[in-house]
Amino acid sequence: MQFKKPTEFLRSFIVIILVMSVCYFTLFQTARAGSSIVGSSGSIIKIEKMAVFDEPWALAFINENDLLVSTKKGKLWLVNEDGKQSSIEGVPNITYGGQGGLGDILPHPDFKQNSLLYISFVSSENNGRTRGAKVIRAKLENGRLLNHKLIWEQLPHTRGRGHFSHRLAFGPAGSSQQGMLFISSGDRQIMDPAQSFDNNLGKIIRLHDDGRIPIDNPFSEMGFPANTIWSLGHRNVLGISFAPNNKLWANEMGPLHGDELNLITRGANYGWPTVSEGNHYNGKHIPSHSTNDKFTPPARFWVPTIAPSSLAFMPIQEGKTWSGDAFISGLKSKAIFRLDIRNDQVTHEEKFYIGKRIRSLTTNHDSTLWAIEDGGMGRLLKITVD
Repeated sequence: MQFKKPTEFLRSFIVIILVMSVCYFTLFQTARAGSSIVGSSGSIIKIEKMAVFDEPWALAFINENDLLVSTKKGKLWLVNEDGKQSSIEGVPNITYGGQGGLGDILPHPDFKQNSLLYISFVSSENNGRTRGAKVIRAKLENGRLLNHKLIWEQLPHTRGRGHFSHRLAFGPAGSSQQGMLFISSGDRQIMDPAQSFDNNLGKIIRLHDDGRIPIDNPFSEMGFPANTIWSLGHRNVLGISFAPNNKLWANEMGPLHGDELNLITRGANYGWPTVSEGNHYNGKHIPSHSTNDKFTPPARFWVPTIAPSSLAFMPIQEGKTWSGDAFISGLKSKAIFRLDIRNDQVTHEEKFYIGKRIRSLTTNHDSTLWAIEDGGMGRLLKITVD
């Protein structure tokens, strides 16, 4: 473009600035008002920003309108349906760094009566040289956590800042697992402990709600800590949830690709690090599950990676589009995945590309999906079918 006069240049410059300003204002308003995203199968979702947090990690509804959001740096927030936030006091001391900090939140099944919350977090020992996850129970009263009780901890504490997992789930009312607490425990990036019974790393743990060890756990005759184990051979389980049919599912970060969705059953061994659908980061090959029938294969695996970070099921509701579907949040994939599971098999999968790393998600009674983005300025999102 050539300009014959300075005034012509100035006029064009002003027009460009005005156009850019209008575009920016329009985009800003759209982001505030909400936007729609079309999934890979054509479904349309509406996303509404409700609040913003610094490194949020988990979220959980404590009633139909209020939810809690944890942040890695050790803050716990109460958020109402309009996005208004208030800080919860009495949060346990945490060790922040790497993948560690304040973790998952889980209301007791009788929360309306007892106000009990379960919270996972990372703590350090030996002057900060070793770390491990813990789970406490506390009473939420007048905006403060009271009467902390240690329920569980990773053993042994080890060096390193990754693969804590520490996701939580309660067995559903009316099921054989009613009132049982399930805890995912990562392999702490050591790998081999996942196949050993002298530790609780690389396992899914099953306890009573007060931390007592059930006598009907699959390895109860082997003594502690084997008697706390429900399943083993896990790498880094960051999603654990019961489906509407009362079956327990978990999603798991693979090594270099090979993320997994597993149906979790009593005493099953899921193979890590002996088998995997991915390979080591240095390129070293890992045999697949098909090479060894000793191990339970995943119901679904992903190559390339989606980096699954949480798992939730939509409640069964007649006439609702997503009734009973599973949802997985993705970090590297920057997406949310909807899975239709029938007869313990994934029969359909739809991807909604959000464009931001999604750290965690949950569902509400009204069939809305709620998610939080990873990192600083992570948005709390309310998601509905358009």
